[in-house]
Amino acid sequence: MIRLSNIKIKEDLNDEELFNKIYKKYRINALEVTERRIVKKSIDARNKSDIFYNYIVELSCKNESKIRDAKKVEEPKTLKVNINRKSKFKPVIVGAGPAGLFAALTLVQNGIKPIVIEQGKKVDERKKDVDEFLETGKLNTLSNVQFGEGGAGTFSDGKLTSGIHNPLCKIVLQEFYNFGAPEQILYINKPHIGTDNLVNIIKNMRNKIIELGGTFLFNEKVVDFEIDSGKITGVVCSSGKKIETDSIILAIGHSARDTFEKLYRKGVTMEKKNFSVGVRIEHKQSMINKSQYGEKTKLKLPPAEYKLAYHGSERSCYTFCMCPGGVVMASSSEENTIVTNGMSKFARDGENANSAVLVNVMPDDFKGDSPLEGIYFQKELEEKAFALGGGNYYAPIQRFEDFKNNKKSTFIGKIKPSYKPGVKLSNLNEIMPHFVSKTLIEGIEHFDKSIKGFADPDSILTGMETRSSSPVQITRDENKESNIKGLYPCGEGAGYAGGIMSAAVDGIKCAIAVLEKE
Repeated sequence: MIRLSNIKIKEDLNDEELFNKIYKKYRINALEVTERRIVKKSIDARNKSDIFYNYIVELSCKNESKIRDAKKVEEPKTLKVNINRKSKFKPVIVGAGPAGLFAALTLVQNGIKPIVIEQGKKVDERKKDVDEFLETGKLNTLSNVQFGEGGAGTFSDGKLTSGIHNPLCKIVLQEFYNFGAPEQILYINKPHIGTDNLVNIIKNMRNKIIELGGTFLFNEKVVDFEIDSGKITGVVCSSGKKIETDSIILAIGHSARDTFEKLYRKGVTMEKKNFSVGVRIEHKQSMINKSQYGEKTKLKLPPAEYKLAYHGSERSCYTFCMCPGGVVMASSSEENTIVTNGMSKFARDGENANSAVLVNVMPDDFKGDSPLEGIYFQKELEEKAFALGGGNYYAPIQRFEDFKNNKKSTFIGKIKPSYKPGVKLSNLNEIMPHFVSKTLIEGIEHFDKSIKGFADPDSILTGMETRSSSPVQITRDENKESNIKGLYPCGEGAGYAGGIMSAAVDGIKCAIAVLEKE
């Protein structure tokens, strides 16, 4: 095949129209094309008066060597795994988020049948619990936005972007497509699935894993780890069930605090790490579109996104998990806490845009020496937000103008908050460390230089966003094992990922480590 790059298209075309335009430009006989695909589609909006799509395509046809600007496509590298595992025990995977699911999928595709233990419910049942919490404020601490099949990413925007550049990313995208994700995730510049699609995709993944011999135990919480002479020998579940194993992939996510406590008491080596805390900020999506695209383009562009960073003299501040046309999501997993996140459906057709605005937190900010101090730091903020919101799972909110002036908001302006089950006008300065509020103000005003209206007085801040990443890292060696042999810390909770994509990749890596260990 050959690759053609930098194809500028200034109109909305379906695939057939696109390739016909390419054939004409490069003088290619359409009847001689035997295979074709879009490799990448991005939007170039640097010049607001001349916005266009930029495509990269690959195709097979006669006389490929004569086509100008064409480059030969290298054969894709296939994933090669040396399967050395001869154990009589089934590997156990703790957690059915992206890391756990892709670890399980990798194992069953290579003939090893794992047992996946998930404290929450199946994804469709879990969705009912999440919906009930949003409507009534009734929290199920084992089945919520953080816990259950699919992990925390299920109730987000379903972003499949990542800062890592690993060939396994292509495998993850292809598998998501195989299980029902829209084809465009294979080529658009910033792919996302949307919460509405993720529910069915995850269900399809689970069914395939079961078909190939894997086992799922839902509503079953791992409450203890059996260790003998520095090696894993089994797990104990909340039902009293004991499972013998010599390999555990620990994909527990960043919110399984009681499990972190248990692991620490069992002698598993872990350490404090940097993370971030802040708020969710909401604007009108129409304002973001205008800022990013201008008003002249006639293209049918998707809701606009942004990614911004500010480096102050003392702290850094950045936007994270931006959700175009989305809502601010109630994401508590423990009683008497408020945790926020963002969520969008695939269409991203809501009135508001939202994103986290986060300030970096370092181990020196914590009170004690325990590696779990970051967890305690998070929880204190979440409990303060719960009290400030009225003690009923309503979130405290504030207009940006009032936040900047350190006074309680008394009205809601043109931007209406989207958080459910409800909100309470507050002064968020009362609950957050001064360095966080100070840097948030500096950062939001700085971001206004890039997106005019970002610091709009009516912009809504919702507190608190504390779970952007894990506050601990469980140390592991080059073979992905912790100091307890047979225990493979994996994914976001263990400190080795930061989103759906990187967590899924780390799940594959840990599964390969289990397969290759003799």
